[in-house]
Amino acid sequence: MLTELRRLIVGAAGREELVDGLLLSIVEAPTPPAASLASPTFALVAQGRKRLALGPQVFEYGAGDYLVVSVDLPVTGHFVEASPSAPCLGVGLELRPSTIASLLLDTAEKPGPPVRGLVVSRASDDLIDAVIRLLRLLDSPEDARVLAPLVEREILWRLLRSTQGAAVRDIGLADSSLSHVARVIRWIRDHYTEPFRVEDLAEMAGLSPSAFHRHFRTVTELTPIQFQKKIRLQEARLRVVGLGEDVTSAGYAVGYDSPSQFSREYRREFGAPPSRDRAGSGKSQPASV
Repeated sequence: MLTELRRLIVGAAGREELVDGLLLSIVEAPTPPAASLASPTFALVAQGRKRLALGPQVFEYGAGDYLVVSVDLPVTGHFVEASPSAPCLGVGLELRPSTIASLLLDTAEKPGPPVRGLVVSRASDDLIDAVIRLLRLLDSPEDARVLAPLVEREILWRLLRSTQGAAVRDIGLADSSLSHVARVIRWIRDHYTEPFRVEDLAEMAGLSPSAFHRHFRTVTELTPIQFQKKIRLQEARLRVVGLGEDVTSAGYAVGYDSPSQFSREYRREFGAPPSRDRAGSGKSQPASV
């Protein structure tokens, strides 16, 4: 099955826009670690190997494995097995709460304990088969317009019935622990330059401070302060490396009051001070799933 999936991914390159939310990845060489903000996504690897770090946890997945990201998460990732003759090939789907919620309407699913916001597992034959049928539709755009949403729902259903189903289920449940944490994550992402009190974030999530801290850490592998810091540093690196801003201005722009603290935390996160990144102008590659 993976052989056909590989052929379809290569053949479909450039046509993924025919199916809303479809993501294809073809990488022909190993890449250096790169930081990015991973959004809710299902990703299946057909060939090669990828490694992602979230806080202290490292996730590695290869051919026949899939990954689910259920909330926006600051990750560092790189491809570890890829070459021109055997590129790393992957296919994925954006995970939309409304679509998942519609699948849960006729079930008795209820919110459970908090689950990790990033999980990796082995794909079943039924799940791989559904992904293959979705890619086959790209050869017939008229069929894809009608049938792709149905196959997407099947893929989501297979995920919901898998061992990692809770991570997908909670995306579609409005009162899940994940949805409460996701509300706060969106706020931090949109207001990453602003200071906050954990008590205020807990109130935003509708949880006690102790429950909020526990749930947030379970989902993200990070504390709220650590999460904000990673968002700030990723944005700072984009400014320094991608836009060529001077180091001091970039630090102030993302919320740091102390240039020395900014430089120290930047070095700890990326392995080099911001001044060296700016001098080298080495643009980082996206850490796509």
